[in-house]
Amino acid sequence: MVHSSGTLAILLMMFVMLFWIFLAFKSRKLSRYSRPLTIFLIVSLAIASGGVVSAQLTQNPAPLNAITSLPPATVGDPTPANPPLLTAVAEPSNLGDFVRDNTALLQLGKALFWDMQLGSDGIQSCASCHFHAGADNRSKNQISPGLLASLKDITFQVGGSPNYQLTAADFPFHKLADPNDRTSTVLSDVNDVASSQGVFNSVLVATIPGQAVDNVISTPDPDGFQINGINVRRVEPRNAPTVVNAIFNKLQFWDGRAKETFNGVNGNGAADLNAKVFIASGLTQLTQVSISLNNSSIASLVTGPPLSPFEMSADGRTLPEIGAKFLRRRGQKLKRLRPLGKQIVHLQDSVLGAFSRFPNKGLSIGAYDRLIMKAFKPQWWRSKSIIQVESDGTITILPGALASNTGGSLTTDESLATDAAITTDAAITTDAAASINALATTSDSEEKVVLAANQFTLRDWNFSLFAGLAMQKYMSTLVSNQTPFDKFQAGDVNALTTQEKNGLTLFVNSTATGGANCNVCHSIPEFTMGSVRRTAGIASTDSGNPLINNFANGFIPNYGVRPGSEDPGAGNFTTSRFKIPGLRNIALSAPYMHNGGMATLEQVVDFYNRGRGDDGGAGVAPLNLNTQQKADLVAFMRTGLTDQRVLLEKAPFDHPQLFIPNGHPGNQFSVTPSGNTNGTPTATDQLVEIPAVGSNGITTPRPNFLD
Repeated sequence: MVHSSGTLAILLMMFVMLFWIFLAFKSRKLSRYSRPLTIFLIVSLAIASGGVVSAQLTQNPAPLNAITSLPPATVGDPTPANPPLLTAVAEPSNLGDFVRDNTALLQLGKALFWDMQLGSDGIQSCASCHFHAGADNRSKNQISPGLLASLKDITFQVGGSPNYQLTAADFPFHKLADPNDRTSTVLSDVNDVASSQGVFNSVLVATIPGQAVDNVISTPDPDGFQINGINVRRVEPRNAPTVVNAIFNKLQFWDGRAKETFNGVNGNGAADLNAKVFIASGLTQLTQVSISLNNSSIASLVTGPPLSPFEMSADGRTLPEIGAKFLRRRGQKLKRLRPLGKQIVHLQDSVLGAFSRFPNKGLSIGAYDRLIMKAFKPQWWRSKSIIQVESDGTITILPGALASNTGGSLTTDESLATDAAITTDAAITTDAAASINALATTSDSEEKVVLAANQFTLRDWNFSLFAGLAMQKYMSTLVSNQTPFDKFQAGDVNALTTQEKNGLTLFVNSTATGGANCNVCHSIPEFTMGSVRRTAGIASTDSGNPLINNFANGFIPNYGVRPGSEDPGAGNFTTSRFKIPGLRNIALSAPYMHNGGMATLEQVVDFYNRGRGDDGGAGVAPLNLNTQQKADLVAFMRTGLTDQRVLLEKAPFDHPQLFIPNGHPGNQFSVTPSGNTNGTPTATDQLVEIPAVGSNGITTPRPNFLD
């Protein structure tokens, strides 16, 4: 046996120390001076021993110490052959310029994410499409036609009409006689998308402060979401990805349109020079400013769905109008919307449990402005001025208008007079609902004023800033870093079964070494090349937009799932670029791909095994995995990447009660009208309850897609 000279020196030192300790104990000459020396020697021995052991350890256990399926190296990931353990994404470096209480920010974010009152219909929440492992497992009225195609297609090929109940036989959408051979006979092929149902087609008349349901006019659906002249709920034209682990994505959405810097207004990031929020430099002085928060693609994302006429909104709604709906009364006649006022919150909810009114609905916090005032610094919400939007879109500031309409009662209110009064307010230092409610009892500057529809308070106007940062804070906690794979990578070699280890070996090895080449795109530990870590130092405003146009940063053109002419993604109808999704908890988030055209992991593996090419293109070389290898690869993804906390909805994946639309009574041939009187008839909703869950989770996993 051969040892290095360093190892021999360490062994010799260990022998000398042990012999000295033996002699000292034998002669009983461990004096008060020699005892500290003995302790020092024992500690040194332990350190030296650790040095010998650690010198013989690899960074990752096999098979992670011999990865041959490597993504391109980047500045943020210069040695992809040695993947680190999953580490948290840093908060925005200037978050403290806006936020003064992170606990309140988290509470605000979770409440807003799950609140059904956020949608124009008083039903659609952000969680409505992200309630099952951060994704959507519904299967009725979940088909969208080819709306994004170069030649828009509004025909429903799967089921023939909306409100269809999907079955396993409908998948995959590109069906081959031999799933292992892309040149075999095509049995069926459709350009439909399996996605998530949202709102009915409508146009906004007005949001009503204190009213969950907006005033809208229902109009005939131009995209085919109609049965016998009755509108059904629309379905988004791309498959809804999971929000669990979304914090690791540099960009959000399949096409990367939610940028990594947050401008406080929309998803366009630093590219939108006109995106500005208001800041109060005095009680009557408002100034428009541009802001930029890094590591904030989720905040950018949050500004989109609440305004989408497919997902949550009547057409024409704005975020200040949503703010007005949530944050003020008209005179004294209408109550504010109680947070989660239509839903039960579990007493043991890991974030909101202290405010639960169980068995009553909603939080004991009386209004969202209480949480905003606690979470954010006063300059972003406190002002006596009104922001007025003129008919041509220009903005006029009415300085002190709120004070002049309140009979002077607020002019002398000390809580509004200085920043120090609020900053040192003892009510802010506790989480008790009563204290939070007390924050807004005297400083509701708009409480006694009836504002016109085109007039907004500072709190209304900056709602995009509040919602973006708050929901980002909440979603940043949805990290599934306790999978069997994570435990295995950290050194527990028994965390994965033999079959899962075989699957991992296939995952990380290249085709040249008998693997499946998965790690090239789904890079460990985030399982996507497009992670914040890997793309460090690269911005979407850089020349040529390398975050999207450089494969190394996580977007793939012409991938073979569907022809580029059906959906341009982040490119055009030729390049058709799409973001590489992460794979953690992939077993729970079917259907798969941007079009939702595959229902099982087996179908996904078949797609790769035959060399892709479902788009009719040339494809790539087949993997030629045998039946056992395919089963091993599926086993690794199905169980090795599943966090039990996500599966059983344990904290931080617990949640309030939710009622989700699940299609309409009837089928694709007929539906029952709801009896609405605001325009085009709409179908009756079929709502399904997702019960409230506390931090301890559930005992039996909920069914997955088509289970």
